[in-house]
Amino acid sequence: MKRPVGALLLLALGMVGLRAAAFSEPAPVTWTVDGVSREGLQSIPAAPPADGAPVVLVFHGHGGTARNAARSFALHRHWPEAIVVYPQGLNTPGRLTDPEGRRPGWQHAAGEQGDRDLKLVDEILARLRREHRVDERRIHATGHSNGGGFTYLLWAQRGGAFASFAPSAAGGAALLPARGRLEPRPVLHVAGRADALVPFAAQERTITAVRQINRAGPGEPWAPGCTYHPSPVGAPVVAFVHEGGHAFPAAAPPLIARFLREHPRPGAP
Repeated sequence: MKRPVGALLLLALGMVGLRAAAFSEPAPVTWTVDGVSREGLQSIPAAPPADGAPVVLVFHGHGGTARNAARSFALHRHWPEAIVVYPQGLNTPGRLTDPEGRRPGWQHAAGEQGDRDLKLVDEILARLRREHRVDERRIHATGHSNGGGFTYLLWAQRGGAFASFAPSAAGGAALLPARGRLEPRPVLHVAGRADALVPFAAQERTITAVRQINRAGPGEPWAPGCTYHPSPVGAPVVAFVHEGGHAFPAAAPPLIARFLREHPRPGAP
């Protein structure tokens, strides 16, 4: 039966409204780690999947904020079925800028800052498991710059908890153990050819190291600007190379959401 144009318009507007209501805006949240109060933003889906909600941890760059990460990554909008957490870093000495540590960031290596940020991740996941039904096969991490480097550190130090990773504008080769000493995980790496802070050549070395760990082969197109390297062990590598600099590209969030969705832990339906 053909519907009147007005009815179709109302139906379309209703669908837009449903999509707009499908995600919840991030709300403030705090955790306590070694007696220190840590802050962040967290989005909990209004109607989580019956088999548990995916989890995505998003880490801002050095000098950034959780609020800015929520605005630029917006993964709670691109993946509304997921619990998305945007933690706030503490003042941290930077390796490329801010050696005095006057701006917030994340530990660069295991053992630094008393492992306060690795412990924060442990507490975030433990609390989510206590308070929500979490899909253990779909826990992911992403981040930009210093946050992207911390994402690589999570793979090296907490890799068993995560399904896949999506670092941006980050070096991480030195953080990753050699092939055979690290469990392969799917990785999407975002890199800018004109990055003056983390040179593209350094990021290429990181992508090469990740491909070696994951036994990822020659590339094939996956999305505009993206090369997909399949892996016989279920740990493909996607290199998203854009022509910009160090800034996080606006095209990245939907691609990150797509990649994380498509790469749960092995055995997931």
